[in-house]
Amino acid sequence: MTEKKEMRILTIGAHAADQELAAGMIIAKYTAAGHKAFVLSLTPGEKGHPTLSAAEYAEQKKREATECCRKLGAEAIFLNYGDAELPYNDEVSLEVCDVIREIKPDVIITHWQNSMHRDHRHAHKIAMDAYFFASLKRIERARPAHWTRRVYFSENWEDMEGYEPDIYVNIPEPIFEQYCDALSSFALWNGGTGWPYADYYKSLARMRGCLGGGLNWKYAATLMVPTGGLRQYAPGDRLPLEL
Repeated sequence: MTEKKEMRILTIGAHAADQELAAGMIIAKYTAAGHKAFVLSLTPGEKGHPTLSAAEYAEQKKREATECCRKLGAEAIFLNYGDAELPYNDEVSLEVCDVIREIKPDVIITHWQNSMHRDHRHAHKIAMDAYFFASLKRIERARPAHWTRRVYFSENWEDMEGYEPDIYVNIPEPIFEQYCDALSSFALWNGGTGWPYADYYKSLARMRGCLGGGLNWKYAATLMVPTGGLRQYAPGDRLPLEL
């Protein structure tokens, strides 16, 4: 029997908590199966707290994200751009390109392009440019080129315009409970910033479980593929991202 290849998954979010919320169940499922995961946040998302200063909340969000990722079995990585001020340019995209070349992911998960949040829209374009730059040998950086075979978009409540799930990933109840425990590392999970994240994402997971597996699945997470990409409807409990 051939040994199963270890996959490396990189998620790229505009803010700390974005991809932990949207892709956290998938991260937990894959790390439990022996794969590696990394969560890159381009900004802390530090301007959304009703009472803390941006500087105070930035440090809190980084601590929360680090603990959340630890519980998901992933590694947290941070860039130092400002919430609501994330620029879209080659400098940022090349910085993310360097992260991709260092990690050498098999899979990248990032924001869908249509979002009510400017940072999310920029993060999508940054991630897609970085994915492209990372693959080109003629773009000379500190590390050699790396081509990531698959790119997906996660389901985030702020990015729902035109989002159509292509992949349903079955989430067993222990993984769902692990996800909820990990996300509770964030004050925002239980309404600490004024929006009911826990209610939304728990309900979304249950709804997607019904749509993805009917009576056979309790929870599910979804992904969308780029235009022209390969649709992969995953039956049963199979890991759909296997290479």
